[in-house]
Amino acid sequence: MKILVVDDMTSMRHVMISMLRRLGFTDIDEATDGKRALELLDKKTYELVVSDLNMPHVDGLALLHEIRAKPSLKDIKILMVTCENGRDRVQQVLLQKVDGFVIKPFSLATLEKQLRKMKLLDVIE
Repeated sequence: MKILVVDDMTSMRHVMISMLRRLGFTDIDEATDGKRALELLDKKTYELVVSDLNMPHVDGLALLHEIRAKPSLKDIKILMVTCENGRDRVQQVLLQKVDGFVIKPFSLATLEKQLRKMKLLDVIE
């Protein structure tokens, strides 16, 4: 399974990539923001995008909207990651048909549980 991890913080990208690798995923690319993610999504095929919500240039919500609007990308699974737990913002994301949602900081067990809910861990087991 090809995964794209999108976060403007290098340390957070590396933590997420490390966790995904511990869960058995190995084909992982990274992007520093939604703008770069859209460039990669135009060039490569991904089954999962793990994106931060708050980023410069193109944030996670705009990225989610762009992915859902493109017929060639609309079926990609999206896991949104954020430190924001404001009800209005979370509801905005959920209305855009995000597949999973995790609040930072989170543990490996939380990530694993969310990926199982999204039926993505069965792919590698």
